[in-house]
Amino acid sequence: MSTSPSSSPGSAPGSPGSSGALPPVPPPPGPTTSRPSSTPRTQGAARPGTRAAPSGRGDGPSGAGPSGADPSGAGPSGAGGPRPAAHDAPTVPSPDEPRPYGRPVPTENWGWFARVPLRARLVAIIALLLAAGLGITALATTTVVAQYLVGQVDQQLQRTSENVANNPLSQFSQGEGALPSDYYIVYRLSSGVSSPLYDTDTVERFGAPDIPAMSTEEVQRIVGEPFTVGPKSIGFIVPTDPTQWRVMPLIKGDGSTAFVALPLSGIHETVKVLGRTLAVSALGIALIGGAVAYLAVKRALRPLREIEEAAADIAGGDLTRRVRPAPPSTEVGSLAESLNTMLNHIERAFAASEASEARMRRFVSDASHELRTPLATVRGYGELYRMGALTTSEQMDDTMRRIEDSATRMGTLVNDLLALARLDEGRPIRRDPVNLAALARDSAGDLHALDPTREVRIVGLGGAADDAPRDLTVIGDEDRLRQVLANLIGNVSQHTPDGTPVEIALGVQAPEGGGPAPVAVLEVRDHGPGITPEQAAHVFERFYRADSSRNRASGGSGLGMAIVAAIVGAHHGHISVAPTQGGGLTVHVELPTQGYDGGSSADRT
Repeated sequence: MSTSPSSSPGSAPGSPGSSGALPPVPPPPGPTTSRPSSTPRTQGAARPGTRAAPSGRGDGPSGAGPSGADPSGAGPSGAGGPRPAAHDAPTVPSPDEPRPYGRPVPTENWGWFARVPLRARLVAIIALLLAAGLGITALATTTVVAQYLVGQVDQQLQRTSENVANNPLSQFSQGEGALPSDYYIVYRLSSGVSSPLYDTDTVERFGAPDIPAMSTEEVQRIVGEPFTVGPKSIGFIVPTDPTQWRVMPLIKGDGSTAFVALPLSGIHETVKVLGRTLAVSALGIALIGGAVAYLAVKRALRPLREIEEAAADIAGGDLTRRVRPAPPSTEVGSLAESLNTMLNHIERAFAASEASEARMRRFVSDASHELRTPLATVRGYGELYRMGALTTSEQMDDTMRRIEDSATRMGTLVNDLLALARLDEGRPIRRDPVNLAALARDSAGDLHALDPTREVRIVGLGGAADDAPRDLTVIGDEDRLRQVLANLIGNVSQHTPDGTPVEIALGVQAPEGGGPAPVAVLEVRDHGPGITPEQAAHVFERFYRADSSRNRASGGSGLGMAIVAAIVGAHHGHISVAPTQGGGLTVHVELPTQGYDGGSSADRT
């Protein structure tokens, strides 16, 4: 079965038939898309078949003569009838233009932090966090240790201060005025006289505690509570290592007060050593942690580096480059999966765009080729008439007949191209209730009239004639649906042997997508030679012929099945082809049974 049907049974010989085009992307074997999309067009460009051609009255070789016949001398628009209005494609902003969505991103005057690589940022942040954490730890440790050691001194003073104050001479190991330890004792009588007892070496080294003058009542309030005072000099003695003192106040039985003090130099030295040790340790740990963080971050960001390299290769034109996958539970793995999915879509989009451009160029070339022959014929016979080569009435009649046939073929082709252009523009069609069963019976009668030897039956989807519905209402344009059946029946009549049986199957089935409403199914089954799977993949393309050896009289223009698919798509239906059981070809059409708008939509197609 061919892909180029005649327009209808009984059409003029040599006419390619009422035919049409599928959307630019042909459907694979199986169901086609319900809404075929049109080929993207550059802004302001006219669609193929509606472009006004340059005049053939120019001074070039295309002006006249058979040898100079050129399809550019006349175009489809010259076949008469209004041309469809050209629609400009939606403008797309260039990459440099601002987008109307999203937050604006600065492209200059970046700060210094924005210029730092992510790897350096992460390493610096980790090192700073380590240093800050260790610094806080060192400060807390020295504070706690200092408080603990001071508490130890307080406990020593609480244990020994009263005994030392009551029996100071028992502490002497040598002569009078010397103490065997770091104790410093001050007695203050009620008369105001102070009497200190101390070791000279201790005072020369640490100085004396600067105990403020306090009354007996003030001492009474703080008895047993040690406090800290600073150092002072006694006479001409200048301490070599002045330090703070911890003082315990006491009240003796005679009403006088006593103060027992111990230096805190040992505690201060311990805290200094501990602080320096912790600081050096923190610095070393921060440096080592920074180095380890650098290696860890470098390893962790290696997939991002690979993504960056892949993006650079893709920007360079390698659309086959992909990102190495990673576990999808990780952020990098999720990003890699999303990028690979996006790249697959982009690659398919580019491939589809290239294929669409190739189909468009082939479409224009095929349209020009189809128009070349009838134009050359008309011009050639016109040239013969102008030169006086037609001398008899028989020659004149034959010439006029051939010119009329060529004009008819050219007009039919132009009308088909115009119909395709209108369908591609998405003009609304009528959506009225149409009895598809009645249209099928009319088409069966037309086919039988064309070939009385051919058996044509109306059957159900199961193949039984009794299962065929008498009424099968669909929503659509009756004239367009008649054109679909006429093209399919004409295709069977033209490209299957005489007497080949044909069945037109009707029925209702559930939609494949699980929609709420059932769909009406129409199948035209022939038992002819059929077509190959390779041919079936291109059967809905414009100007495609399954047998390239056919001439235009037998093979048509290659627009029939394309127009069928375009009309079905405009009705939100599906169309596909499949082999007929036992040999032949089956064209499967699905049309919606719901969506009637009350007949308010005008037929503007």
